[in-house]
Amino acid sequence: MLSLIVHTMKEYVCVMQLHGDVDDAKLESVIKKFTGKIYQRPPLRSSVKRTLRIREIHYLTILEREGKLVLLKIGCEAGTYVRKLVHDIGLLLGVGAHMRELRRTKAGPFREDETLVKLQDIAEALYRWREEDKDDLLRKVIAPMERAVCHLPKIIIRDTAVDAIAHGANLAVPGILALHEGINVGDRVAIFTVKGELVALGKANMNTEQVLESNRGIAVKTTRVIMSTGIYPKVWKSKEGSKEI
Repeated sequence: MLSLIVHTMKEYVCVMQLHGDVDDAKLESVIKKFTGKIYQRPPLRSSVKRTLRIREIHYLTILEREGKLVLLKIGCEAGTYVRKLVHDIGLLLGVGAHMRELRRTKAGPFREDETLVKLQDIAEALYRWREEDKDDLLRKVIAPMERAVCHLPKIIIRDTAVDAIAHGANLAVPGILALHEGINVGDRVAIFTVKGELVALGKANMNTEQVLESNRGIAVKTTRVIMSTGIYPKVWKSKEGSKEI
């Protein structure tokens, strides 16, 4: 499940220190050039191979400026090196620049100002649950698993299909009750029960239109099962060597 967060869009607040004098108009003009798809080579000190690659900068805005210090807000594709981005901005400005401070404020559906809690809060909630058998504080500091996939297209399945998916079966069209518009072949999707419980993750084998127009076929190939088996009744019949419903 961690990979769902690691590979999603990130947002950062960054302090860029310029190495020379630059007027506001030129700074804003250059920064605009780094919005959209850019080429980036990872820095010397990095955990990946230093090959040229493409990363997308969704937004890049100036929040504040004080002399040579510039506070930036950056929304970018996973795998973007912010310190290299700042370095490249400095090169295009002609004066040089380096990253002085960096803070991540968003990762996928989780935002710093909405979901961040202190370890002390977790410790107190755990103590209350263990000693007083009350889970009210735990519910405030621990988000349900479903929160981690709220950014993915969703497919709602019939109760009769849940246990088969929990056993690792692929999802066939007859097991689907509803699904998001705009799902394309190859998209990662989240499979839910009618009650809103996360059953599994999968990769779309058919797009939305194909599912709506068909009455058979494998719509989703299951890649990760979340729900335990036996929670919903088994109403499917297994076939030798078959993992489909």
